[in-house]
Amino acid sequence: MIVGLTGGIATGKSTLSRLMANLGFPIIDADVAARQVVEPGTPGLAMIVDVFSPDILTSTGELDRPKLGEIIF
Repeated sequence: MIVGLTGGIATGKSTLSRLMANLGFPIIDADVAARQVVEPGTPGLAMIVDVFSPDILTSTGELDRPKLGEIIF
């Protein structure tokens, strides 16, 4: 069985995830995974830079999410 957990801010998603993890259920946090694939030095970040230019990086080489958001939205 696969269960997806969604909800707005402050609805208890993190609390329920911790409870489920404590019971032995494997947890995949999409927010964590989305950040991991764009860490400095990853192929994911390199692909984004290829499309949007190095201008979407911070001075430390991390993805500047607000700047990228301005371009996309």
